[in-house]
Amino acid sequence: MAKVLLIEDEVQLGQIVKDSLEIRGFEMLYAADGREGLRLYQQEHPDVVVLDIMMPNMDGFSVTAEIRKQDKLTPIIFLTAKSQTADVVKGFELGGNDYLKKPFSMDELIVRITALLKRFGDNPAGRELEEGAVSIGQYVFNYTKQTLVRNNSIEFLSHREAAILRRLYDNKNEVMERKAVLLDLWGDDNFFNARSMDVFITKLRRYLKDDSRVQIVNIRGVGYKLIF
Repeated sequence: MAKVLLIEDEVQLGQIVKDSLEIRGFEMLYAADGREGLRLYQQEHPDVVVLDIMMPNMDGFSVTAEIRKQDKLTPIIFLTAKSQTADVVKGFELGGNDYLKKPFSMDELIVRITALLKRFGDNPAGRELEEGAVSIGQYVFNYTKQTLVRNNSIEFLSHREAAILRRLYDNKNEVMERKAVLLDLWGDDNFFNARSMDVFITKLRRYLKDDSRVQIVNIRGVGYKLIF
């Protein structure tokens, strides 16, 4: 089920669109102004954003610019009045993907949303992932390829980094015992191997630092826990 964030200051129109898309199986988030919409985007990580250009507190252009600072892939559709059509060029320059002129039909909006979701199907924000890949917050981790991807940034992991991250993911939100990993990957849980593992954990934390929800927590005397 795709998650759609609708940001529209005309509350009546916003409620109609929200209800219509929910009936058609979309998970809907709704905000009546740009600032609240940006907050919802950062909190919920929707699969597609549909937003009006002219809004109070923060207009659609400003919201788009803020989103694109951290996310190059999530599709954005502008809703415009006829008189604002010329502004759409600015919207595309800021990173928008499509636009609809008001008034519009629900069927047309759904066609646009569906087309963009297919086009941007590799976006890590909740869409179907390639074989061997899993989502860790805003990241896509592929153990087979030993890659960690966020937006357009890719980190190539060493074999040991990938192996540790895989074990952390397999035990997500639970404690990964330090000794078990040392015996499994190093064959010995001596002091020097333990220090080596600490170095790899520090590197993984650095790779994952751009999503504040993702943390590798040290459980003193026991091991580590990946939470997101």
